[in-house]
Amino acid sequence: MKSITIQGEKRESVGKNSSKALRNAEKVPCVVYGEKEVLHFSTNEKSFKNLVYTPEAHTVTLEVEGKKIEAILQDVQFHPVTDKIIHADFYELNPKKLVTMEVPVIITGRSKGVVRGGALRVNLRKLKVKSLPANLPDEVVIDVTDLDVGDKFEVSKIEAEKFQILHPSNTVIAAVKTSRNVKGDADTAEDSTEADSAK
Repeated sequence: MKSITIQGEKRESVGKNSSKALRNAEKVPCVVYGEKEVLHFSTNEKSFKNLVYTPEAHTVTLEVEGKKIEAILQDVQFHPVTDKIIHADFYELNPKKLVTMEVPVIITGRSKGVVRGGALRVNLRKLKVKSLPANLPDEVVIDVTDLDVGDKFEVSKIEAEKFQILHPSNTVIAAVKTSRNVKGDADTAEDSTEADSAK
């Protein structure tokens, strides 16, 4: 999985007044939870642009006073009125321990059913997966080319060798539903058959 680098400054004070002063300076109070220690730091609000405001999934390399920490964004809090980020929690990654993340679903191909006039319905835009940090996928690609009207693509059809998908195997990711066009074609074909039989 791709990683984004965020540079931060260690916080010596973690009280409410300190957090308020940071936000007034357009900085975000942050915490990274490690196995042995908890680190409080702050970073520029713009640092979250390519991490939060994107459909993509990323791990994070935190650089705080010369120290690099591999992590994932665990939680982010927004201001109820301005919608600005007011706090963020990170979780330090252990290369030998499994981690759970949500990754985007990418739909490719034009299904047979859509060509015939059906409608493609995508039920899941993200999938929750679990793996070692090094094996986290950037995305899960779903090819719907072979889906005809009435067909569906379930989790069980995904080939996931290095990661586990944390959804039931029968979870429907995408399906091709009947539309009026398909029904109209079927009615026309049926009328033609009846007309031929009457001759």
